[in-house]
Amino acid sequence: METIEVEETGPDAGWVPQVCTLPTVEQPLRVAQFDALFAEAVTGVERVGPDRVRLALRAEPGVAGRAAELAAAETTCCSFFTFQLAASGGELTLDIEVPGRHVEVLDALAARASAAAR
Repeated sequence: METIEVEETGPDAGWVPQVCTLPTVEQPLRVAQFDALFAEAVTGVERVGPDRVRLALRAEPGVAGRAAELAAAETTCCSFFTFQLAASGGELTLDIEVPGRHVEVLDALAARASAAAR
């Protein structure tokens, strides 16, 4: 698949990385999918390491399914992401990790999740 260069301007600057292989016309849809998940399901955002963020999600099967589908889709175009979905003790979390060179993407994603969760 061909790498698509994304211009780093506009409201999604920093969030959609330049190395993203998702076709440019599909990128706004993916951002909207993340924003919807953040707004509807994120109950907290915690930085658990310099290159890792933990999202606390509403512990519901539908939320877990959406988060898993979105994580799987995102790793097909931005393979540097590592997602780990965990359900334990009635809690649901999604850990998102990136290599150090992509921390600015993680920072932007965490900021969007935090803003949506308010």
